[in-house]
Amino acid sequence: MHLVLLTAWTVLWFAVVEPHGGFSWHYLHTGGELIYQGPGGDGTGGLNLYAHHPELQMGPVSFLAAGLFNPFPEATGQFLAAALMSLLGLVIVVLAGRSAAHHLLGTGTNHQRLRQRVLIAGLAFIPMWIEVAVRFGHLDDVLALFFTALAVRAVTRGNPAATGACLALAMDSKPTALAFLPLLLALPRRNWLRAALWCGGLVAVAWLPFFVGDPQSFAAAKFAIPNHPASALRWLGVGDPETPGWDRPAQAALGLVLGTVAVWRGRWPAVVLLGANARIVLDPSVYTYYTASVLLGTLLWDVIGQRRLVPWWSWLALLTLYGSVFVVPDDAVRGLLRLGFVALSTAYVLLWPVRERGDRGGVRGRRRPRARAGAPLVVDSER
Repeated sequence: MHLVLLTAWTVLWFAVVEPHGGFSWHYLHTGGELIYQGPGGDGTGGLNLYAHHPELQMGPVSFLAAGLFNPFPEATGQFLAAALMSLLGLVIVVLAGRSAAHHLLGTGTNHQRLRQRVLIAGLAFIPMWIEVAVRFGHLDDVLALFFTALAVRAVTRGNPAATGACLALAMDSKPTALAFLPLLLALPRRNWLRAALWCGGLVAVAWLPFFVGDPQSFAAAKFAIPNHPASALRWLGVGDPETPGWDRPAQAALGLVLGTVAVWRGRWPAVVLLGANARIVLDPSVYTYYTASVLLGTLLWDVIGQRRLVPWWSWLALLTLYGSVFVVPDDAVRGLLRLGFVALSTAYVLLWPVRERGDRGGVRGRRRPRARAGAPLVVDSER
C-alpha cells in the first residue's frame, strides 16, 4: 500500500509540473546530439564536445542516455524522458527500503514501521525528485542519484564490484557524484581494492577518451557561474561575482572528508547527505534542483541510519531548503537557512548518538542466525 500511495503522489506531482517542465532539457538534447556526431559534423561534437562546449557540465553517460530520445520530436522526447526520470524516483524509494530491510536483518526491526518510514520520507522526497526530473529535466542529476542509490543497495549486499561500478556510473553521469565515493569504505576492508578498481576503471573508460582526444576538454572544469546573493557561500565571506577557482575542488574535498569521517564513525548511511551538504554550502548558485541530492541523502539516513518512525530530517530538508524559496523573500535569510541546515544536519549525523550503530569499517546490519535443521525459521516479530 505504501508503494501505491507513493505512485499516486508521483503521478499527481508529474501532472502538475510537466506542462511547465523541461527548463534545462535543451542542454541534454544538445549534448545528446553532439556526442553521437560523426565525421560529417562540424567538429564540435564527439570527443571534442567538452572542448567546444564547456557550458555542458553533464557527464558522457548522461549525453549518451539523452541521445536515445533524439529520434523523437524534441517535445515528445522531453515528455518521455520526464516520465522515465519520474519512474526512477519511485525505484529509488524502493531501493532505499530494500537496502534498509537487508541492512537491518536480524536486528528485530519492525518491518511495518520501516514501511511507514519509507512512506513518510518518500512523500518528502518525491516533490524534489519531480523538481529535478520534470521541472528542470536534469537527466545528469537523475542518473547520478539513481546509480548512487544502486551503489547503496550493493553496499548492503556486500557486493564490491557492483558498488564500484555504480559509483563510477554516477560520476560518469555527473562529476559532483565524486563526493559519494566514501561509500566504497563502507564495504569490508578486504573488498576495498576490488571495488576501487571497478570504479576507477569505468571512470577512466568514460572520461579519458575526451581528454586524450582533445586536451582543451579541461576547459570544462573552469566553467564559472554567478555567485548568487542567496548562496551559503556569501555567508562564508566569499564575495566573488563568479565561481572562485578553488570552489569546485573544495566541494569535492569537503564531501570526501565528511563522508570518510561518517564511515569511520559507523554512520555510512549519511555519506550521501554529507556529500550533498558539501555541494550546497559551497556552491555559488541556489537552483532548487540541487535539493534533490540532499533529499536522497535524508531519505537514506532516515530509513537506514535511524530507527525513528517519523523521518523528520527529510521533511526538515524539504521545508528549509525548498519551502523557504516561496515564503522567505530575503536572499540573505535564505542563504543563512541553507548554511544552518548544513551545519545542523552535519553535526547531528556525525555526533549525535545513534541506536545500534554498526561497527567501523564495513556494513554491519546484524544477520539473523542460521536456522537449525528441522527448526522453524525465526522471523521478525512484526510479521
